[in-house]
Amino acid sequence: MGFCVFGNIAIAARYAQRMHGLKRVFIIDFDVHHGNGTNDAFYEDPDIFFLSTHQAGSYPGTGKIDQIGSGSGEGSTLNLPLPGGSGDTAMRKVFDEVIVPCAQRFKPDIILVSAGYDGHLLDPLAILQFTTGTYYMLASNIKQLVACFSLKGGYNLSVHCQIQLQKHFVLFLGSGAWLQS
Repeated sequence: MGFCVFGNIAIAARYAQRMHGLKRVFIIDFDVHHGNGTNDAFYEDPDIFFLSTHQAGSYPGTGKIDQIGSGSGEGSTLNLPLPGGSGDTAMRKVFDEVIVPCAQRFKPDIILVSAGYDGHLLDPLAILQFTTGTYYMLASNIKQLVACFSLKGGYNLSVHCQIQLQKHFVLFLGSGAWLQS
């Protein structure tokens, strides 16, 4: 088990399938820690593609690149462990050269994003060294594909203020959507 008690994205994926008839779900998980719960939930499911970027060697120690799914789900899991210190350039390259082509090939009905901010250079738990600009790039580029963005991870409150979560949601939902019930 990782840090999450409930796998919000895993629950959302099944909900989208069962309640909205969306068969093919693509999940992008960017975080310092591998999304092992989501990975395990869909490891044998060919209709859910799980892609995780995380810091190599971080807790819980799962998410090796050769873990690609099994059975009928073989090939529907892609783990991309990044070395500590990878920084912005590496993440942008991974996004452009791996994440986007994978999503295009899979042809999902919906894309869900599990977004962790503990890779920020000011976060005390890890050393991926991403800047706020990388998170903005991810959000603005994924926006064109995504229907659901779930925030998670990050252990430095000033980073959350710097990233300005309000603007993050406005980017996705529009200027009048912040804190509407």
